[in-house]
Amino acid sequence: MGLDNVAVQWPRTGRFYDPVAPAEFVDFGDMPRISAPTAALAELIAKTGTVRATAYTELVDLLLGLEGVLYATDAAAEDEDPVIDPDGCAWVAGGIERFVTGHRPHGEDVTFDSVSQVLRSLLADGRLAEQQLRWLDSRLDALRDESGEPPQWNFTCAELAVLAAFYRRCADRGFAVYADA
Repeated sequence: MGLDNVAVQWPRTGRFYDPVAPAEFVDFGDMPRISAPTAALAELIAKTGTVRATAYTELVDLLLGLEGVLYATDAAAEDEDPVIDPDGCAWVAGGIERFVTGHRPHGEDVTFDSVSQVLRSLLADGRLAEQQLRWLDSRLDALRDESGEPPQWNFTCAELAVLAAFYRRCADRGFAVYADA
């Protein structure tokens, strides 16, 4: 079983979170001329108000600099509920949006190498560039398998833009995201 990120009403009113009606995301299914993976993601969001987040966890963790972001592990430790609140959804969306914008000059295909290039260029101009680049190198090395091969990410900027749009919609409408693993 994988990780689903499900849009839910915030705050919860009882013991459980109420799912958001898929109608809140119906326009996600109306995206013209997009690739099959992007269309599948958009269609799932439009029909269910849910993202199958498993494929994106390593990338999002790397982009945002934390572990278990889409699993809502920090929230689970604090609140006993694995929920990303609306402010957290805005933070996730913003990080992915900034990455997509920074990636566009590198092309549409998002790979381990292109992610590394984009993050290096973003961090190189920072105040603590040397320290942050060392941190990035250690994170990138940790993602490699035992034979030194990088993850075989196969995303597009459009797909990540749809992913970001899901979290942005949740943030803008005051929804939370429940991490259902």
